Amino acid sequence: MSDPILERDPADPQKAKKEPVNPILKLVLELGPLMVFFFANTRGEWLAKKFPALAELGGPIFIATGLFMAATAIALLASWILMRTLPIMPLVSGIVVFVFGALTLYLQDDEFIKMKPTIVNTLFGVILLGGLAFGKSLLGYVFDSAFHLDAAGWKKLTLRWGLFFLFLAVLNEVVWRNFSTDFWVAFKVWGTMPITVLFTISQMPLIMRHSLDEHAPEKDR
Repeated sequence: MSDPILERDPADPQKAKKEPVNPILKLVLELGPLMVFFFANTRGEWLAKKFPALAELGGPIFIATGLFMAATAIALLASWILMRTLPIMPLVSGIVVFVFGALTLYLQDDEFIKMKPTIVNTLFGVILLGGLAFGKSLLGYVFDSAFHLDAAGWKKLTLRWGLFFLFLAVLNEVVWRNFSTDFWVAFKVWGTMPITVLFTISQMPLIMRHSLDEHAPEKDR
């Protein structure tokens, strides 16, 4: 049977057999495009002089947007080549990058790319919280390869991440509407990422309380 294009449902027994993903590789694929975006915005004028074709895109933020789109496409392609699946959240984020990036370049208006984190984080937050309303802990699509939790643990973790994504959406709106473009780009890398890492670490006590023995049957705690 051929491999599915999208990553498997966490409840699919074939997932456990097939998808051990190197966490460092996964991190590089997901954060690589963001680092390209930061570098290109910071060194946009240098890049325009070094590669005159990039100057056709506009100023540094537009050069960064174009390279961000290219890096995102490369990361998704690499995910498919290396793992034969496309992870759900980077795929959704990538689609928004392509749509809002294209609008940014076509209209020469950087507000579209600045709105992208707001749209993506709101979408993820609504999906996670909406899934809970229908009894589904959809966060398992993201973390199931790293953690094995009971049903109560997934429910609590999904609720917290859903609210956290909405917090990030509001935070992005505050930053891009009140600060310079350079500050916003830097904050995406040196602000949003550390905040996300700290939030993830803060969830470890909950994860430890609800962790399952891989060989034990799942049960609520």
